[in-house]
Amino acid sequence: MIRSFLTVSTGTLASRLLGFARDSMIAALLGTGAVADALLAAFQLVNVVRRLLSEGALNAALIPAWLRVRDSGGDAAASAFAGRVLGTVSAALIAISIVIALLMPLIVTVIAPGFVGSATLDLAVANARLMLPYLAFAGPVTVLMGLLNAQGRFALTAFSPLLFNIALITAIAMLLVGHADAGFDAWILAATVGVAGLLQLLMLLSQRSADLATPLRVSFDKEMRGFFAKAIPGMIASSGPQWLMVAGAIIASATPSAVSWLYFANRLIELPLGIVGVAMGTVLVPELTRAVANADRDAVAHAESRALELAAGLALPATLGLIVLAEPIVRLLFEHGAFGAADSMATAHALMWLALGLPAHVLIKALSPAFYARSDTMTPLRATGTGFVVAVALAVLLGHVFGASGIAASIAAGAWSSALSLLRKGTAAFGFSVDAAARKRLPRIVLAAGAMGALLWLTTGLLSAGAHGLVKFIVLGLQIAAGIAVYGLLLQILGAASWREAVTALKRPA
Repeated sequence: MIRSFLTVSTGTLASRLLGFARDSMIAALLGTGAVADALLAAFQLVNVVRRLLSEGALNAALIPAWLRVRDSGGDAAASAFAGRVLGTVSAALIAISIVIALLMPLIVTVIAPGFVGSATLDLAVANARLMLPYLAFAGPVTVLMGLLNAQGRFALTAFSPLLFNIALITAIAMLLVGHADAGFDAWILAATVGVAGLLQLLMLLSQRSADLATPLRVSFDKEMRGFFAKAIPGMIASSGPQWLMVAGAIIASATPSAVSWLYFANRLIELPLGIVGVAMGTVLVPELTRAVANADRDAVAHAESRALELAAGLALPATLGLIVLAEPIVRLLFEHGAFGAADSMATAHALMWLALGLPAHVLIKALSPAFYARSDTMTPLRATGTGFVVAVALAVLLGHVFGASGIAASIAAGAWSSALSLLRKGTAAFGFSVDAAARKRLPRIVLAAGAMGALLWLTTGLLSAGAHGLVKFIVLGLQIAAGIAVYGLLLQILGAASWREAVTALKRPA
């Protein structure tokens, strides 16, 4: 499981790093004005679709269903089932894209009510419509990726999303060279989103992944209706962090540049969340599904325990690092061109508050597969709904007083509300299985992360305000490297991890 986790995490890390490069270039190209707000508000829709369909979300329903069909009817039945899912999802998303295009002014008004009465609304509508072809391509891409994951083939699905960012980075680089009008640049970027989705689909088709889903059919029979009844709640629940950001963007749209500040701050949160969360959803669901189907309590306990250890071991140091180093990280990544010092400060403050919700988001990703493996997608959906309501209610109050920082704090509170709701309901329904090794290691992981955070805090004075360019990069890099080294050493000393045993285990045959 850990070998597969590392494969998915590596691909996600590479994609997120390219995403940082992409967003840094967008910040330099467009800054944080009305044009940037319009583009990023439209891009929020694409991000929600990506999380609804991809990055492990569809695994919640597709993998358990596909494995059950294969185990009961064989490979041919599983392929026919997958063909109906692929055909139905593709047809449905094409129809949905057409409807959304017609209703786009109303949709943008809902997600960004602060744009009403300004030219920003028209810009956002135009950008969102140009991005819509991505929706049609994302459906078949996600189904093919889910089928590969169900077979334990994680490498291709982990690295294919890189094409999305590569396409956008190429377009931005060309626009930076021939920069003319910001509105025209935004339209080109929006149109490139659809091209990026097409490239990803072509890459998967080139690997004959479509052979897993034949014959291709559109069907709304009882079996398909049952599948979608499970899939849709799971997909919405798996996209909880993005729904919370949408809630924040709705409130933030009334404040100039706040949508942009929250967007760029959230991009930093999505690095560790993607590395841990996507891997959890991709790897843990099939692992737990097989264990639950076989009534293997030891395997269930082992998978859940290792998931919690990995979640805590990666989320806690990332949280503390983002809080302590928020300002220098934001300045280094985004303070270029049209993105000024005031934008960096506002984005850093939002990042600090958003980071407080990171452990909750990761906890949700670790707990949800226990429900999905039991074909329960409604409980995670209800937990997501609870968090959404909490985030909106608090954002209305705190956003009015504290601006983007108050909205960011509301998003973090919503995440914790969802996580605690999920933990409470899971404990009551079936009890989460945590073995003795995890009970011993988890407190030691917390201690090691706290010590690393203290080290970073004590060395923040090294990043003087007068440092520039390469000096800032070197000092920040040294801080982060030192923090990682100290954290890894403490995990070894405290007995929370044995790096020699880990390397030996990874070298064993699968």
